Amino acid sequence: MPSIPPPSRETSSGRSWTLRGRYIRVLIFFARVFLNVIWWDLILRRIGLRRLSQRTAPRRYQGAARRFRSLATRLGGVWIKVGQFLSARLDVLPEPITSELANLQDEVAPEPFDSIRQELEGSLGSILESNFTWFDETPLASASLGQVHRARLIGDEHVVVKVQRPHIHDLIKVDLAVLKRVLGWLKRYRPITRRVDLDALFDEFSRTLWEEVDYLAEAENARRFGAMYVDDPSVRIPLVYASHTTERALTLEDVYFIKITDFTAIDSAGLDRAEVADRLFRTYLHQIFIEGFFHADPHPGNLFVEPLQDGAWRLVFVDFGMVGRVTPEMVQGLRDLVIAIGTRDLDRLMQAYKTMGVILPEADLERIRLAEAAMLERIWGKSMRDLIRTHPEEMRRFASEFRDLLYEMPFQLPADLLFLGRCVAILSGMCTGLNPDFNVFEGIQPFAEHLLAEEGEAWLSELFKVLVEQGRALVTLPTRLDAALTRMERGDLTIMARAAPDLKSQLNLLTLAIQRLVGAGIFAALIIAGSLLYTNDNQLGGEISFGLAFITLLWTLIANRPR
Repeated sequence: MPSIPPPSRETSSGRSWTLRGRYIRVLIFFARVFLNVIWWDLILRRIGLRRLSQRTAPRRYQGAARRFRSLATRLGGVWIKVGQFLSARLDVLPEPITSELANLQDEVAPEPFDSIRQELEGSLGSILESNFTWFDETPLASASLGQVHRARLIGDEHVVVKVQRPHIHDLIKVDLAVLKRVLGWLKRYRPITRRVDLDALFDEFSRTLWEEVDYLAEAENARRFGAMYVDDPSVRIPLVYASHTTERALTLEDVYFIKITDFTAIDSAGLDRAEVADRLFRTYLHQIFIEGFFHADPHPGNLFVEPLQDGAWRLVFVDFGMVGRVTPEMVQGLRDLVIAIGTRDLDRLMQAYKTMGVILPEADLERIRLAEAAMLERIWGKSMRDLIRTHPEEMRRFASEFRDLLYEMPFQLPADLLFLGRCVAILSGMCTGLNPDFNVFEGIQPFAEHLLAEEGEAWLSELFKVLVEQGRALVTLPTRLDAALTRMERGDLTIMARAAPDLKSQLNLLTLAIQRLVGAGIFAALIIAGSLLYTNDNQLGGEISFGLAFITLLWTLIANRPR
């Protein structure tokens, strides 16, 4: 059989220069962004223009995100995935950035068919005609990492073939190298590193990205979903053709029917949109709560409706590159969270956070504990209606009391929790589009009842343990209280007071303000002295004064920064 010739040295050399240019281009983009942030959010804030910096921040952040979106669309490859990944990181980035990046679609210009043909033939190890009787040169869909084509096998089976873009592994390696360099810059900025575990984010993103370009793993995901619904006639999962599937090419049964957001086509097929919404929601809840394994990319291009005879229909899933898992740790953590809030048990609440892995290693656990105690005190005994009607002034007081904690945000969601939140959010919007009267709580109720019935004994056991622990504490309370009063009467009781966590930071800010004021005064005096010396023809003295003024400014901005 004819084989694919290796790329020539000239071609490899040209691609090397292209990759190097790509690396430099992205690095320059982020360097400009960082310089902008340093000027507006560091220098201007430290010379007394904090309000100007804060007032312009949303517009500046949104502008930077818009420019990144444009760059990602042009470059494709990893950067669209980076933008989509960051758009879901509400726990890390400000809203103006995440809302702008949410509009970044994984749709890019298709590769020339000759390149796709070469990639596919190289992956399958033989020419196209020996594998397919027909192959559509126009892609059905084109994304950043690969594109999908319709085809027919030798046995006349209708299939779709997902083929990776040529040299995508080289692009991924280069783009991840740039991303790691950029994160290395961010690590030098303490306000970022104290609230974001950058290494964990990079590892998490890299892992999910490499999984997406491993089509053998995606094929295995499709088989697992197929096994989940093998006896369910209401859901269809495409068959995998293993003989035409490799790490770089995936061949599946063609199941592209009515897109789930094509409301006109659904109505024309005589289907009830409310029923479609209910089945979609119940199917996902089954994956999440029963199977613990769910399709994590529920955008409209991955979900279809297949009309059958006599008004019947099936829900169809495609694209299994991104999946989520509900781990036992997540289940245990969520269970502990509910019990802790119900019993106001702060120790259990902190343990729930640790179990779910949402607290950063450097987080101030005692400070979080104080904040949770204050929050429970505010919400305890209040109905949902009361909470909605909470006066804004009360929320401002809470924010003021714990503004250091809110600023640092020592929480970072693991990927599976993030996938779960993103999935439910997209799903809710999709179901509401199908049926404006869709009720999320009615959809959840059957699964909640199932979980309670399935794990009722475990929950009762947990609650019984909590009640026993609290009962023991209640029984020993009079004895402990009597001992404390006796020590107080003897004068042996030692009371330890600790300054509020805010006090140290406030003193530091006051000290910095005084130091900067002194520095600004010296700077102004040197500038005036230099100007007078220049106007009196003393050029050397003027230059020395200006030089000292510049050194003073650097000292004021750099040496006197918050720690």
